[in-house]
Amino acid sequence: MQKYSCIVVEDEPLAAEVLSDYIRQVPFLEFRGICTDAIFAMEKLQQERIDLIFLDIHLPKLKGLAFIKSLKQPPQIIITTAYQEYALEGYECNVVDYLLKPIEFSRFITAVNKLKQQPVFAPGAAIAVKPERPYLFFNVSKKKVKVYLDEILYIESLREYISITTKDKSILTKFPLGEIEELLARNNFVRIHRSFIIAKDKIEAFTATDVEINNKSIPIGRSYKELILSILAPGGF
Repeated sequence: MQKYSCIVVEDEPLAAEVLSDYIRQVPFLEFRGICTDAIFAMEKLQQERIDLIFLDIHLPKLKGLAFIKSLKQPPQIIITTAYQEYALEGYECNVVDYLLKPIEFSRFITAVNKLKQQPVFAPGAAIAVKPERPYLFFNVSKKKVKVYLDEILYIESLREYISITTKDKSILTKFPLGEIEELLARNNFVRIHRSFIIAKDKIEAFTATDVEINNKSIPIGRSYKELILSILAPGGF
């Protein structure tokens, strides 16, 4: 059985204790200690081989994502955080999984089992790994609902709520449109109206005043028109 040596990088004692307890219950994980900040973790990586880091994002001295980017050859990383808004940036750093606190043991097991799905390569071999599909969790009633970003058709603002529409479903969640716009900015999405964000690759047709997605006509706002048409029809409409 392949075993993974791992550390917990976490400045909250209770969260660190929970994770270390979870690690000790998994036969293929070897617990190698807790680091209360990223600087301490860097020292740990220099002292011994670490295969996996359970990494909090909001750390003193150096934030978790900045820590990942500072490593030339980072070990595998599972992010553990209370903040879902960093999920996209986390997956851009090729993390194994993104766990939201409080973390249930069943969700922890799902994350660490992904380690066994990672291919093993000989030194110097070419690596082509298909990244996991990015997703976000949204609060809907009293539960969190997963939405894959590549399934979103469009998002509509309804005052303090937003409606997220995919081909198969629509969910309503309390979330500012401006914040979701920032989360999706580096992906396939563009804001075309003060009330609408759309997936560019889901557009079926468009005119100078609206776009059509899944047989729904969505207006292009007057202040967005020049930008949107330059994206959709760079040669002129």
